[in-house]
Formats: sequence, structure tokens, C-alpha cells
Amino acid sequence: MNLPEYGHVVKVRTPSMFPVLLVLFLPQAPSQQPPTQDPRVVFQRAQNALLNRDYASAEKGFQRVLLLDPRSAAAYSNLGVVYMRTERYDSAIRAFQEAKKLAQRMPGIDLNLGLAYYHKQEFTKAIREFSQVLQARTDEYQARYLLGMSYFLDDDYQHAVQVLEPLASGERDNLDFLFALGICYGKLKRGEESQKAFDQMLRLGGDTAHMHFLLGKAYLDLYQNEQAREELEKAISLDPKLGFTHFNLGVAYQRMGMLQEAAKEFDAEMPLTPREPWSYESRGEVCLHLNQPDEAIRFYRQALARQPQLPKSLAGLGKAYVQKGETAQGIRYLKKALAFDPGNASFHYQLGQAYRKADQSQEAEKELATAQKLQAAAREKQAERLSGKAPLPSPPAQRP
Repeated sequence: MNLPEYGHVVKVRTPSMFPVLLVLFLPQAPSQQPPTQDPRVVFQRAQNALLNRDYASAEKGFQRVLLLDPRSAAAYSNLGVVYMRTERYDSAIRAFQEAKKLAQRMPGIDLNLGLAYYHKQEFTKAIREFSQVLQARTDEYQARYLLGMSYFLDDDYQHAVQVLEPLASGERDNLDFLFALGICYGKLKRGEESQKAFDQMLRLGGDTAHMHFLLGKAYLDLYQNEQAREELEKAISLDPKLGFTHFNLGVAYQRMGMLQEAAKEFDAEMPLTPREPWSYESRGEVCLHLNQPDEAIRFYRQALARQPQLPKSLAGLGKAYVQKGETAQGIRYLKKALAFDPGNASFHYQLGQAYRKADQSQEAEKELATAQKLQAAAREKQAERLSGKAPLPSPPAQRP
């Protein structure tokens, strides 16, 4: 790709196996400035630091380039790479967006921005970026793979199948791919094809903890709770420290009404995935069902400390405070939950009930009426209320 006044694109692969495009924009004419003031020299030093995984020096270097040349798309792009590798995805997104403003129609930047959204689990935005890559490069394998996975993780199973099926011959040994495709087929009531995908997983994976985890998570997603329980228990017997396994088993127990067993599994998961909020959130929900509002509040706050904008945890806090008799506090948190998820019928209903307890009948009737209007759509979503979690599927290695 040729751009005026700029150079070339270099591809490297990160330790986590996804490609990072380092977009290097180099002036055509040699600079006459002193080395410390020459953005080309500073850029090269920062680039070397990035390649050597000295991310602190790379970050300072690219920031220095931007002080010398605020319109350097390359510096913004590579700064985004630094932020991606250090898992600062919000900062990465901002950097890639600035790069896009300065160097439009560059698929490499779109791909990196999509990856940042993917890792931040903002899949609708990731879909937009990967789609833009494919508009420019129809043969970009990783963008197509990630687009299919983003559709899958965004619960758009029809589009996921349309994108992933053409890749099946090259991914028949990829457990993550078979896992996603098998669930998509199951959700679309294509049972025979779903079973074939799971059978292939079993042939490949053998009797391993990871294999039983994937099968258990797949059964959980398809609401085959007893089969999920069996597979997840097998996984734990083989590797009790495998991340997300205790959580998903807890979900299976929770769905089956085995709340004490669910609580034990959520507790077991917490030290294994300490940065994830899901076990704390689910533990809070169990406490609510057991009429333990103080404990529920403690767990919901721990979930929100890890991810402050979780609507379900905010609503859980609201319900816990209402359960304690602190209705005004409960209303405050339920309104916060609705600010992040205004179409949630359950939240509107809970807020309406809280207003009734507070003798605010006009507000109560308004919220209950809104809940009723949303109820039809909510019925479908209610079936997905208790859902499992898993690590993001890893993108494939770069294909020729």
C-alpha cells in the first residue's frame, strides 16, 4: 500500500498469537534535525524497544514522536500496539482511532482496532472494524476468522455460521473453532451438524480437562444442564485449577437449583480468575436467593470493583438494599443499572416494586408499565440470564 510521504508496513506476531500491524510511516527525505529532535530517529528507537518488548520505553518514545510530529499516524498506531500488549484496551482504542483519522483506508489499523474491541468484548464494534478490513482485503484470513468469532460471541449465530463455515476445512483441528461452530449449529437447531462438531472435538481433544471444559461449556450454552454438569465435573477431576471451569459448573448447579453447591464453585473460581467479576456477581445472586442481603452487597461490590459498569451487579445491589429495607438506596442502584441497560424489563419491574415500597405510586406504575411493554422481548432473554463464561477464543496464526 503506497501513501504519500510514507513508507512500509511491518507485521509481527504478539505472544498471545494475534497479529499486530506496526504501521511505519517514514519521511522520504533525510532529516537535517539533531537526533533528539528528529522524529524519525526517535520513532526508530521506540520501534526497537517495542520489538524487544520494552513497552515502557516504547510508550515514552512514541509519545515523544507525537510531541515532535502530532500528525504521525505511525506513532499513534504503534502506541496502540503498546497499549494492546499491556492490556490497556481503552487507551489502545483511542490511539488507533487517532491513527485512523490521519491515515484512512488502512486495513492494518482497522484490524488492530477490531482486535482491541474484541479483547474488550465489545463485539458489535469489533464486527464493524473486521468488516471494513474485508472490504479492502477480501482474502484477509484472520479478519474473517475474527469476524465469525465476534458474531458468535455477540450471539448472532446465523451470521457466525455464514462467515465460519467456509473456513471449516482449514480449522478442523482447532478446538475453539469447532466449539463455536458446534454451538452455532445447536442454536440454529441443526442438531446433526452440531453433534458432528462436538464428536470431532472429542476425537481431537481426548480425555483432557480442557476438552471436557469445552464440551461442558458447549452443553451449558445449549441449556443441556445435566450433560454440562457431567463434563465440567470431569474437567475439574482432571485439573481443579483450570480457569472458568468452577464458574461454569456453578452456573449449571445454579440453574438446577443447587444453590449451596453453586456457591462453593463460585468461591473456588475466585482465586483462579481473580480479575474477572463473574464469580462475585453470581455469588451475590446466590446470596439474594438465600435471603442474605449483606453478603450479597459484599459480593456485588467486589464484582463492580473489577468492572464498574455491570448492569446486573448494580441491579443486584439495588435488590439487596431493598431486601434490607433500605429502599431509597435500592432505588438509586436500580436506576444506575437502567442507565446502562434501559431495555431490561426485569430492572424496570424491580424498580417499580421498590417505588411501591417507598409509597411513590406514580413512579411505580410508570416503571411497571414499561416492564410490561418489554416483557415479550424479555422472555426470550430470560432463558439466557444464567450464562457461562470462557476465555476468548484465540485468533489463528497468520495464514499465507
